[in-house]
Order: sequence, then C-alpha cells, then structure tokens
Amino acid sequence: MQVSKDTALMVIDVQNGMFLEDYPIHEEEQLLNRIQLLLAKARESHNPVIYVQHNEEEGAPLETHTPGWEIHTAIAPAAQDLIIQKHVPDSFRETNLQDELDARGIKKLVLSGLQTDLCVDATCRRAVELGYDVIVVKDAHSTCGQGSRSAEQIIEEYNRSFAERVKLLEASEVEFI
Repeated sequence: MQVSKDTALMVIDVQNGMFLEDYPIHEEEQLLNRIQLLLAKARESHNPVIYVQHNEEEGAPLETHTPGWEIHTAIAPAAQDLIIQKHVPDSFRETNLQDELDARGIKKLVLSGLQTDLCVDATCRRAVELGYDVIVVKDAHSTCGQGSRSAEQIIEEYNRSFAERVKLLEASEVEFI
C-alpha cells in the first residue's frame, strides 16, 4: 500500500534500555531490521520520520540522558528527523507531537516500535481519537511475555485489535510516495 507525503513514520521507544536481559523483546533482530526497512523507504521518499523517546526516573532502564535512554543505534535518527520526548505511554499526552504533526501537514501515521501492549497501543488509540489515519505495521512492533502470556500471543491479540480500528500492514507492504 502506498502512502503519501502527508504521512509520517513513527518509531516509538526503540531505545537501548528496552533491549536488556530484563526485557526479552520478541524477535528483536527482526524488529530492528523491519524498522530499518521502513526508515529507508520513508527517507528515500522524503516522508517525515518521527521518533518518540520515553523518559523514566532515576535508576530505571530508560532514565533520561543515560545510555539506556538513547535510541538504538541500529535505527539511529538522521539530522532531519524529529524526536519527541514523552513520560507516559500515550505519545500525544503532555508532548508537542500534535503541534509538530499539524505544522508539517501530517494526516496519516505509520506506527512501529515498542511495546505493543503499552506505548504503541496507547499512541494508536489517541491518534485515532484525534482523527489521524493510522497504519500499524504488524511485524514492526513488539513486546515481551508477561505472566502466562507469551510475547507472540500478546502481539497476535493486539494485531487483531488494531485491525478492528486501523489499517494493518506488514513492513514489506508499506510504500511511501
């Protein structure tokens, strides 16, 4: 599916601290490879790329201005990319994200990143509420297992839920124009 210039790619919380042993991200290498593919496609077509970077308190894995807080080097931002700082799962709440999207004429969002059941879901829900046309890249978001549920089960459950509200595409199917 082709998406136009009023479309931005969002990469949510793909930070070093999310790839520690404490966070066994499901298929982390494949996730990074798929986000790299999306980044290459968006940049080649000159579509905006927006990174969202979560900030946590002192001692937490995503403590602000620590190595864990840094965006993963495999998908590092380019000079022209926008980085939004957030403190809660919803990337719009108490951030300048909506103002930045409005200023750039962005009407459609392609979502990728971490974690499926937290920040990706919260951002997706809010974007829909705000009237954005949303595509969730079903193989470019991930999480870790929780309790008796595996990461794969959680991802499948959320992909079914996303499909009820937004477009759901694989990374290979997303084409920026």
